Amino acid sequence: MKCLGQGHGRDLCTAAAPERSPLECLLVAGVATFVAPQRMPSAAPNGLVCHCWYILSSKSDSRLKHLLQRAPEYCPESMVIWSCINSSLPGVLKKSDGWVGLGCCELAIVVECRQACKQVRFSNFLPLSILNIADTANALFSCINRNEMGSVCCSYAGHHTNCREYCQAIFRTDSSPGPSQIKAVESYCASISPQLIHCVNNYTQSYPMRNPTDSLYCCDRAEDYACQTACKRILMSMKTELEIVDGLIEGCKTLPLPQDPLWQCFLESSRSVHPGVTVHPPPSTGLDGAKLHCCSKANTSTCRELCTKLYSTSWGNTQSWQEFDRFCEYSPAEVSMLTCLADVREPCQLGCRNLTYCTNFNNRPTELFRSCNAQSDQGAMNDMKLWEKGSIKMPFINIPVLDIKKCQPEMWKAIACSLQIKPCHSKSRGNIICKSDCVEILKKCGDQNKFPEGHTAESICELLSPTDNFENCIPLETYLRPSSLDNIVEEVTHPCNPNPCAANQLCEVNRKGCQSGELCLPYFCVQGCKLGEASDFIVRQGTLIQVPSSAGDVGCFKICTCGQSGLLENCMEIYCVDLQKSCIVGGQRKSHGTSFNIDCNVCSCFAGNLVCSTRQCLNEHSSEDERRMFTGLPCNCADQFVPVCGQNRRTYPSACIARCVGLQDNQFEFGSCLSKDPCNPNPCPKNKRCIPKQQVCLTSFEKFGCSQYECVPRQFNCDQLQDPVCDTDNMEYNNLCTLYQKGKNISYKGPCQPFCKSVEPVCGHNGETYSNVCAAYSDRVAVDYYGHCQAVGVVSDYSFQTECTSVKCPPLSATGCKPVVPPGACCPLCAGMLRVLYDKDKLDTFAKVTNKKPITVLEILQKIRLHISVPQCDVFGYLSIESEIVILIIPVDQNPKQLQIEACNKEAEKIESLINSDSPTLASHVPLSALITSQVQISSIISSFSIKVVPILHTLLFSLILTLSAAIYNT
Repeated sequence: MKCLGQGHGRDLCTAAAPERSPLECLLVAGVATFVAPQRMPSAAPNGLVCHCWYILSSKSDSRLKHLLQRAPEYCPESMVIWSCINSSLPGVLKKSDGWVGLGCCELAIVVECRQACKQVRFSNFLPLSILNIADTANALFSCINRNEMGSVCCSYAGHHTNCREYCQAIFRTDSSPGPSQIKAVESYCASISPQLIHCVNNYTQSYPMRNPTDSLYCCDRAEDYACQTACKRILMSMKTELEIVDGLIEGCKTLPLPQDPLWQCFLESSRSVHPGVTVHPPPSTGLDGAKLHCCSKANTSTCRELCTKLYSTSWGNTQSWQEFDRFCEYSPAEVSMLTCLADVREPCQLGCRNLTYCTNFNNRPTELFRSCNAQSDQGAMNDMKLWEKGSIKMPFINIPVLDIKKCQPEMWKAIACSLQIKPCHSKSRGNIICKSDCVEILKKCGDQNKFPEGHTAESICELLSPTDNFENCIPLETYLRPSSLDNIVEEVTHPCNPNPCAANQLCEVNRKGCQSGELCLPYFCVQGCKLGEASDFIVRQGTLIQVPSSAGDVGCFKICTCGQSGLLENCMEIYCVDLQKSCIVGGQRKSHGTSFNIDCNVCSCFAGNLVCSTRQCLNEHSSEDERRMFTGLPCNCADQFVPVCGQNRRTYPSACIARCVGLQDNQFEFGSCLSKDPCNPNPCPKNKRCIPKQQVCLTSFEKFGCSQYECVPRQFNCDQLQDPVCDTDNMEYNNLCTLYQKGKNISYKGPCQPFCKSVEPVCGHNGETYSNVCAAYSDRVAVDYYGHCQAVGVVSDYSFQTECTSVKCPPLSATGCKPVVPPGACCPLCAGMLRVLYDKDKLDTFAKVTNKKPITVLEILQKIRLHISVPQCDVFGYLSIESEIVILIIPVDQNPKQLQIEACNKEAEKIESLINSDSPTLASHVPLSALITSQVQISSIISSFSIKVVPILHTLLFSLILTLSAAIYNT
């Protein structure tokens, strides 16, 4: 950049000399004379004038963001650049005291911008006015404007607490205030302050009133299918509350009783306020429900209380933010909480490319990064410019350094880029430079004569990088040279990184494929809800979400629905977890949330309850006879395959194993579950059709059943928007409705595949025999071997003559792959495998307070599938005979390459880490929040192996992922 000075502010800084950075422009003197005097304070230092005008005239969003995020470092409080920017950007109100919008700072995209926003003294100047430019979605500016308006309006309430609280509720939402909120203000404030009512009305009249369709989610609470259908029709066609209530009474044949789930939901979502009725504002998720979840992970009570204050509905204050930054933001003791917060702000994602400064980070499709984007790339360059001045400024210490242009410049660049791009190991997901690298660079290039008193390179690095464990820190050696990959990086793609969707949308990988002739993008942008009033954490519309109690009570949660309005709705308090309650194991105390092994079983302590897998173990005291008779199956059952079907609709290899997992003899029957027709005899009334819906249930079948069918009306007209299905004669129909109208039987969901017309039966990992591989995949079950199921896999090293020896396994997809063998399976495969423990009581709680329907294995797999960012990998799984959920992340390309296998491994490790750390990335989603602990096993790769294609299996995988996925994508 070159400062030219052509007489107008916008011409001061131009791109005439690309070799000069905007930061160098800041140092150029003599520019003030070219500035229009009526626009620029005369006291402005010359270099800052140029910087100020450069900010105002920048047309590049990414460039502008980085000028703004670094502005506080170039322009301390005493400098008048803030006045320059404020005077140029009207429309932001100044307020000396009581500003309630500090939580808005969390909407700033970059960390430095958030910190500058939180730490300023608003009584002296208002740098917030520049932040609205930095946020392309205008969320920060809207938040500030809304809260300033709320501060003015609600000040009229004086000391009347109820009036002020109901007034503030109006301004603590970024969407249309509900009728109950507006009525509450009128009820409590009309006699106190007409000015307040007038002020609030001016604000609320700019929003449309609540639409009846905002309550469509309530229809799913009805237990009767006809009532659900009538409810949706009524809400979409009728406008007044009286019409809707009358229509629901007639359509559902029920009176509006508060204990009825449908009526409870509908009345809560549209309640009007009448005189004398106590009104409570709709439940709120606070400032950020996802970050509030992280507060329970604080190691100290001080940080837990500060975190809760900042992210609950209290919103904190300037002092709270500053104390959090000082005591918690960089404390090694708070690594769990800080990593959790980082997951919310910037989740770890596979892949890095298109960087122009940090080029050594490019072409890394199977590595995880938090912030691989152009903004961070520019930020790293800006950091280097600052460090070249001789000092690295940290929040709690300044580190003097020698001339880094001459002393290890490549290593300094790797540090700057690492801190901005943020590589994250799948285990820890932290962003810390390894201690040995820190000590080495400070010993060589630190200005040790100027170190703070009492500090050495070692002591400084103890504060910054307390670990040398490569699973928990970033080794700089990796990024001192370019990636060894080049033109093969496209073997693994990342459609949602960077995010192509709008701020209120969620990006999901397109696994459905596209119809011919339509625009085909590799991703979908789906509507979503933010997890709080100042949150940028988006969840999918129509899903159930778990968030901490808005009161901020640690360990207490509620369930909400992400509604069509874009807000979390119909929140219900569900339970509290006693985080202080521990488990006593072998005389030792295990705290809540810790995982450990007992013999060969993985266990976890959850609120005082011990949850363990049920693997059969040998120990050092086992006799030789015990070892010889050991099968490795639950309860050391015999290696026999005489399948029985449990009431949870899981097929177990034998009655012995069914009893071992806790089933009574009257709770299972002989024969596999898929061999039984749930519609024979027909359990449905004559005016309805029975449709098989076979599923394995994880909730208590005594409480919620495990229905294997649906009763649906015999429709004359079928919904053409449903997904295609294939019948047993290999004929394709547009939807299931049409298939059953023709009197046919379904073979599998998804379009008919020619290779499934005559392919032999296959045995899935769940022990079920499917008519073809297409039927197995449509159930999200991967194939163990071809033919009918005839054996159960054992894990004993002593059992050589097992039933699996008679099974002919398909060859591995790639030579050089060290495979995994899923529990209960006979054949190995190249995949990333997770064995997951879950809390059955929590699943029962979810089922009880939501739709009273069982939660299934397929539901878990579909939710996990949305978190797999690489389309070259897909998710399969089943409930194992050891009562764990087994999740397989398998490469699906026709010729699986080394990178693709590595990417699937990395995705499996990422999911394992999110489960084990109880990250809100997963734990916010019902029912994934019931997953307690996970163990991962990956297919290690010998480099430079040759690919051997399995002619049938991988052709099917490649084709089916794009076609059959549509059948279950939106269920």
